[in-house]
Amino acid sequence: MSETTSRKFTLLPMLGHTKGKRSAVTCALKCDNACAGDVCNTSSNSYFRDIASATMSRRAALGFGAAGALAVVLGSAVTSTEPAVAGGPGLAPAAKEGFAKSKLTFTPIAPVDAAVDAMTVPEGFTWQPVIRWGDPIFKGAPDFDLDNQTAKAQEQQFGYNNDYTDILEIPGTKGRRAVLFANHEYTNESIMFPASMPAEQKRAVGAAAHGLTVVELERKNKNKPWTYVQGAPLNRRFLNNTVYELTGPAAGSDLVKTFDDDKGRFIKGTLGNCAGGTTPWGTILSGEENFNGYFRSPGTSAEDKRYGLTDKATARNWEADDPRFDTRDARYTNEANRFGYIVEVDPFDPTSTPKKHSSLGRFKHEGANVIVAESGHVVAYSGDDERFDYLYKFVSAGKYKEGDRKHNMTLLSAGNLYVAKFTGNSPVAEIDGKGTVPADGSFDGTGVWLPLVVDGESAVEGMSVEEVLVYTRIAADKVGPTKMDRAEDVEPSLHTGKVYVACTNNSDRGKVGKEGATEINPRNENRDGHIVEITETGDQTSTAFTWNLLMVCGDPSQGDVTYFSGFPVDKVSPISCPDNLAFDSVGNLWISTDGAPAGIGKADGLFKVTLEGAGRGKVEQFLAVPNEGETCGPIIHDDERTVFVSVQHPGEDGSFEDQHSFFPDYVKKGATPARGQARAPRPSVVQVFRG
Repeated sequence: MSETTSRKFTLLPMLGHTKGKRSAVTCALKCDNACAGDVCNTSSNSYFRDIASATMSRRAALGFGAAGALAVVLGSAVTSTEPAVAGGPGLAPAAKEGFAKSKLTFTPIAPVDAAVDAMTVPEGFTWQPVIRWGDPIFKGAPDFDLDNQTAKAQEQQFGYNNDYTDILEIPGTKGRRAVLFANHEYTNESIMFPASMPAEQKRAVGAAAHGLTVVELERKNKNKPWTYVQGAPLNRRFLNNTVYELTGPAAGSDLVKTFDDDKGRFIKGTLGNCAGGTTPWGTILSGEENFNGYFRSPGTSAEDKRYGLTDKATARNWEADDPRFDTRDARYTNEANRFGYIVEVDPFDPTSTPKKHSSLGRFKHEGANVIVAESGHVVAYSGDDERFDYLYKFVSAGKYKEGDRKHNMTLLSAGNLYVAKFTGNSPVAEIDGKGTVPADGSFDGTGVWLPLVVDGESAVEGMSVEEVLVYTRIAADKVGPTKMDRAEDVEPSLHTGKVYVACTNNSDRGKVGKEGATEINPRNENRDGHIVEITETGDQTSTAFTWNLLMVCGDPSQGDVTYFSGFPVDKVSPISCPDNLAFDSVGNLWISTDGAPAGIGKADGLFKVTLEGAGRGKVEQFLAVPNEGETCGPIIHDDERTVFVSVQHPGEDGSFEDQHSFFPDYVKKGATPARGQARAPRPSVVQVFRG
């Protein structure tokens, strides 16, 4: 066995233990084999079930944030379905005008086998990349060269494994110019580089392929596809040496000081960036998720264990080149405490310093999405993407000011932080662990937001504000919230204020010694996931809510017990492992999936879900991504009959010498690629449009 092969198997403890066609490589590189290790949350708090019938009145009024000074008309999450009270400060136009039929009509595609290496779109639609891994974004940047990538070249090119994506129109350009933001979650050096490339070079190029990208787009008119503009003035790469300002109460704390930053206020780089959100004032939020996999740590403290930090060589071995990734070094004991935050970026100012907001807490943020409450306070929702971890809400101390972008960019620096506790209203005996609907016809109940930080003071006994915000998981454990099945993307509707939570899956639920099925997480060994719908009681700043499950995912044709808000299960597109969420302009929810091959055995894809009327719960598949790929960052421009997705990790299980995908260039083995093409998969942002 070669050294390379030996290391690969050492780093793949999930090999032979994944279900369906889930890649053990993804487990290793994306989430540091989280499912192979101990569950991080070993707290004794558990779900509280109210066996009596519990009801709470619907809110009397809903009010939401205005669209923002930059007229961010091309963002992804724009509406929901039920009419909100007229006159709210930030109602989407369709909420006032009524819910018309979407211009984006399509015939749903049939499920695609997971092994198919193709981008599948509806009849009458076509697709093409907007930008691919390695595309040069600066003037004078070298063309992509698969065989000879260098760190210097990669720093000037689009990064790898783009996840959250949004497109924001540049004001005054009449829809012909925009900026695209994408984050780069992780890398897979085995398929990126030839085996002959020196390990140090692989590490350097891989590190440069992380981070974030902003790049300008242009098009002739709204009926034409976008192309990116190399050398445009707003183009920017955020790298491991980019400096971020830490904001909020944890800034300056002894918990975040290191040898390189004895003030504890400025942090180099961002890691594990997954989903995100776009603010009403036109900045981008990105969640630092699986940051723990980049650090070698003592692994003995309660804090290390709760955050999944261990004393083992990391998958990329960055600690061999940079001591700050080895927190066993006394100089960098706190380095890992400087990651796991929500990052805010101004895509319209390439000289700006991005921020990490400690007020939103430190955990494995899938992302964060913002809405402005009727009171004017900004509210951000975020899920902790770990088995048996929690759902959070932040409420700003200050209030949104229409047109005052400078002020609004301070709102995420101070405020109250809460964690969710759900209560079901069905008897325990009716939750059978299979996903069978209770006798009352739905999974539903009430909930409360438990305080962690309120008015600048800690609400957790025995912990300071700084400790709550740096060790948020531990603080949450102490107040008894509900353990969730990997709460990933959390999207509030800008029509109704309803909040949608994608719970992707949890293979450990119900196993020996671990919490079993509950009404909010109703299946043991939850393979396929579910979607939670939350209605705040009052405006978004409320500390009480009601909830129901919009769907319990799966494939009814395979015998899965599923639920789609009462819509006939034989008339839905099968769906598994919901991940990212978005809305179109008339209130439909769109879901991208991550893990369907391990669930229903089909390719991951993008799905439209009707939320109101007789069609509530109807799922229709719009597209499927190539072999071993994941669907990320959906953007729905249904008024222009266009959809965007990020295609992440196609061909994940291959090697440089044995590629499993050739997306998006599809250059055959042995063929000579044209300029800019490659004989390997290239994660890309893709646009799908009529044509």
